Amino acid sequence: MYPFLRMGKEIWTNRNAPPLGLTEAHVSHHICWPWDLDFWFELNNGRTLTLYDLGRVPMAMRTGLLRHMKANRWGITVAGNTLRYRRRVRAFDRLEMVSRCIGWDARFFYMEQSMWRGGECTSHMLLRSAVTSRAGIVPPAEVLAAMGHLAEGPTLPDWVTAWIAADGERPWPPER
Repeated sequence: MYPFLRMGKEIWTNRNAPPLGLTEAHVSHHICWPWDLDFWFELNNGRTLTLYDLGRVPMAMRTGLLRHMKANRWGITVAGNTLRYRRRVRAFDRLEMVSRCIGWDARFFYMEQSMWRGGECTSHMLLRSAVTSRAGIVPPAEVLAAMGHLAEGPTLPDWVTAWIAADGERPWPPER
């Protein structure tokens, strides 16, 4: 089940947090609960993706994105991601999550998120996201203009542009 109560807690906790610049990091703290575990008693890989939502939504609140999405009746969707797992997370481990937007292109926003336990990174995700309307994808330039920002953003890191290029080579639909 989606962690609605945990998301509510994050929204409530961050409702008066200071605003963030578009590319500034949002830091949050979480606990791996027993219901987050898999058969091997470690954080389930799918649950990791869900827990990363707990960092992105408050980040979007603090940057002002959610306010403008609501005003324009826009939604947001995950359009792709890659996740690197490096350390096991067990029940009751305390985690620090770092979430930030690292840039955008003509169609998507790119975000980087990581989970840390005791100063050691347990996982790292690159995520591509699209703001959507009834007409389809809303170009980031339009979203940023609504937010009062210039559309030109930071240069995406080489490893991100390499991922974008590699993902563009992937056949769609996949072979059956």
